[in-house]
Amino acid sequence: MKRLFEKELIQWKNDGCIKPMMVVGARQVGKTYLIQKFCKENYENCYFFDLAKDEDILSVFKNTIDPVKIIRQIQVIKNMKIHPEKDILFFDEIQNSERAIESMKYFCDYQKHYNIVCAGSLLGVKIHRMKSSFPVGKVEIRFMNPMNFKEFLMAYEQDDLIELIQDCFESKQSIASVIHDRANEFYRKYLYVGGMPEVVYNYIHNENIDSKLRENLITSYLADMSKYTENTESIKNIKIYQSIPAQLAKENTKFKYSLVDKSARAIRYESSLDWLIHSRMVLKCSHVTNTQIPLRAFEQDSVFKIYLSDCGLLSSLSRVEEKDIILDSLGMFFGALTENYVACEMNSYGNPLHYFTFSKYEIDFLLKIDSKIIPVEVKKGKNTSSKSLNNYIERYNPDYSIRLSMKNFGFENNIYSVPLYALFCILEHK
Repeated sequence: MKRLFEKELIQWKNDGCIKPMMVVGARQVGKTYLIQKFCKENYENCYFFDLAKDEDILSVFKNTIDPVKIIRQIQVIKNMKIHPEKDILFFDEIQNSERAIESMKYFCDYQKHYNIVCAGSLLGVKIHRMKSSFPVGKVEIRFMNPMNFKEFLMAYEQDDLIELIQDCFESKQSIASVIHDRANEFYRKYLYVGGMPEVVYNYIHNENIDSKLRENLITSYLADMSKYTENTESIKNIKIYQSIPAQLAKENTKFKYSLVDKSARAIRYESSLDWLIHSRMVLKCSHVTNTQIPLRAFEQDSVFKIYLSDCGLLSSLSRVEEKDIILDSLGMFFGALTENYVACEMNSYGNPLHYFTFSKYEIDFLLKIDSKIIPVEVKKGKNTSSKSLNNYIERYNPDYSIRLSMKNFGFENNIYSVPLYALFCILEHK
């Protein structure tokens, strides 16, 4: 299946691979498969090392972080000859060796250039908590996410549908009703399936999902929480993760520690939440007290929302069945799934997540587009009446506003109505 992230790998190669690349992402988002595919298609030899299993290579980094010694020892242990100009080294699960991460600084500075790419399912956590020196400015860090909705359509070989959606977005013209309905069908499927590549592949080829497949994914996430953290912290991590469906099912989806544990307080749980955020298992949407640029300067640390990194995992964790989505029988929770979808889409294009409240009203998301802050309202269905957005427009007079819903394209009263399935168009053109 095609992935948009491959363009970043190709760009890195075209730029000369001057710095080692580190690919950060949650477990099972497709990092290993895609990087191996890229390496095999673009280099004469790809030397792959899994630092979660290869004790011999781990021992090399324990003994030295000198590039000359590392290369020499790897060549001896693996009985190979590495040619810098035409080969590439791929260190997977590199979070298992802090020394290996540290050595990337020296590979960057070494006079003989080696093509090196690294990846890790908990690399973000390791970087955030490294005790030794992280090679700041000496590596290219890139974030890989689950498949977004456009990639989901690509997996279905719906290139013509993608082009039609893009054409109607750019012209602000309605798309044909039959095509609009078809696109909404794919969108509903995506809410259930999500973007984990193995799950998507399984669904496309079998027209259903092996329930054990997603359960195993969640189990592996929970296992990571236990394996890579102390027992007390892992328990808190798991409690937070499992509380997210309940957090999003509320009318006010602001994160509440009391839903994790009745006696929970921020001071006891914030380090665990921080771990989940840096593991990229969850996404944080920060509340801002002002809608001016830069939004980050107005973030309110104690007020935020938390989403799962994949809407399919949210469906699974919440025990949502596909027919519940198709028949629109989820009630309020359909809104939670929809909002989680929007957060994942925005994150997949590298957008920080922010929301805003004023008086008794709330704007679901804020986007920076062409150096302007644009309010984004999210509606789960075709009913788009909203006091919040109308009051925001009246009070703050934005250049224009965006409303995401199941309705067709349209532009009225300076509000751009965009179907939820076309959100990728906004994010690619901003």
